[in-house]
This record gives sequence, C-alpha cells and structure tokens, in this order.
Amino acid sequence: MDTQVIRIHRHGDPDVLQLETVTLGSPGAGEVLIRQTAIGVNFIDTYHRSGLYPLPMPSGLGQEACGVVEAVGDGVKEFRPGDRVAYAGGTPGAYAQHRIVPAAKLVPVPEAISDDIAAGTLLRGMTAQYLLKRTFPVKAGMTVLIHAAAGGVGQIACQWARALGATVIGTAGGAEKCALASRWCDHVIDYRVDDFAARVSEITGGAGVPVVYDGVGAVTFDGSLDSLSPRGMLVSFGNASGAVPPFSPNLLAQKGSLFLTRPTLGHYTATRDELLDTAEDYFTAVARGHVVADIGQRFALADVALAHRELEARRTTGSTLLAP
Repeated sequence: MDTQVIRIHRHGDPDVLQLETVTLGSPGAGEVLIRQTAIGVNFIDTYHRSGLYPLPMPSGLGQEACGVVEAVGDGVKEFRPGDRVAYAGGTPGAYAQHRIVPAAKLVPVPEAISDDIAAGTLLRGMTAQYLLKRTFPVKAGMTVLIHAAAGGVGQIACQWARALGATVIGTAGGAEKCALASRWCDHVIDYRVDDFAARVSEITGGAGVPVVYDGVGAVTFDGSLDSLSPRGMLVSFGNASGAVPPFSPNLLAQKGSLFLTRPTLGHYTATRDELLDTAEDYFTAVARGHVVADIGQRFALADVALAHRELEARRTTGSTLLAP
C-alpha cells in the first residue's frame, strides 16, 4: 500500500522536512500495521532534524502516535485488527499516515482516553511519570521546581506533582505563559524577568528545593543548581535552550554535594512490563482527573515545518499534534 510520510535526507532547519509517498509491505513477524489517527510533535524531534541527535540518512521523524491496528504479523497475540494503540519512543518515523511498528513497542489505549490525548501526550506523560515517581520520587509535603511549566511535559508534571501532595514552583517565559502555568503551580516565576534561584530561595525561606526538573538546559542550568538544597538533585532531562556546557564535577561539591542525572525515557521503559506500567499509570492519572492534558495546537502533516518553527520559537503551549 502507498502512504504519505515525512522524511529528511540531511540534517538542517525545518526546510529539510519533505512530504513523500512510500510503499509499505505487510507487517512481518512480531509487527503491526497501524492506520495513524493522530501524531505527536515533541522537542526531541527538532534535535533529530537539526542533527543535535544525529540520525542515519534518509530518515523519518517523530516518535509518538495513536492509531488503529489494520493488520498483524506472525506471532502477534496481544493485538488484533480494530484495536486502538499508541506508542512513544523508539526509532523515529511517526510522521506518517500508516506505519509498521513492532508490537512490543505498542500500548493499548483505554476507552476513556481520546486519540488526540494518546498521540499528543503519551511521550510527555510517560516522561512525567518516570521523572516524578522513579528518577526522584516526589512525596507529599515536598516543594519542587519544574521548569517550562507551560510546556507539554511541564503542564503534566506540575499537575501530577500537586496531585502527589507537593508544592510546585514553576517557571515560564513571558506573562502569557506564566498566566497559563498559574493554573497548576503554587508559585510561578518568569525566568526571563526574575532571578528564579533568588525567588526559590525566598519562597523556601532560604532552604532551596530537594529536586529541580529541568528540560530547558543551558539557560537554566546554573540557576537550577543554585535553587537546590544541600544534597539535592538536578534532573536534567532536556535541552530546549541548547545543551549544557561542560563543567567540572567539583561544581556539584561546591554548591552542596549535589546530584545530577540526565535520564531518558528509553532507559525507564526498557522492558515490556516497564513500558506497559508507565503508560497505564499515566492514562490512569488522566482518567482520574489528576492530570488534564492540553492539546495546544494542531497542524496538517504537510505543515510539519511550520509546527517545528513554532515549537523552536517557543510559541507553543501544551502538546502539538499533526493530523495524518
């Protein structure tokens, strides 16, 4: 069958994104053919496109989508045609109308979860899950700092952290995003205007916070370290403002015997059970109302370059979708 996909033949700016028609065969052993109904756009996609995280050429892009199973290959017992499924992570290639995916990478989508929510927030939701519950487990009574609180991961993580009983300090850039973040944060700091580390110190009475979840990267790194209490942990999980420059480990000692980790979703969903449990926990949080996921903007598949430009310019809020 013929289907439309987005591919790149070299790394570069959004102009390298090309809409192409390709022919798909039948799913092989352990594989599933999906008719995709919604596709998520994530910041990591821009890293793959630009070459910050290089890919072999030519390559597809995108790591997250929801759809309906159309055919299964030999040995697939968990899914059958008509099932609603989603995936997040793995080999880039989600920007497509149809896709063949290993069954082991798919998760079932509960009836209570819409296609848009599954496609647009599963990667972010599973990221929030491992950050808050496994990388540094949030407990009731803690005060935590979460950067980019108006962004896709930030919105989910802030809501979920509050549901876990934490006091949430969120940062965002600009008055509009700060107003949005105030819906799920106890305190909001505009990091473009204010010294957020000084504000964190003020809010916590000089104690600092035990953990900072930082998906921004270079711009916030120093301030994130300065926001931590002694023996606190900086969870650096993204580079929206660019990669953190090299530094001496002695800096962590000087600032309070701090911990630093750079986690990725793949290492927290490496087994089938981990993947299913992480996705199920997120979907349950949404179904129970602990997290109200927001789809901020939608683009046609052919307009993916515009979606990337808006994302990189930080003009998006919540999650971004492509319509196949």
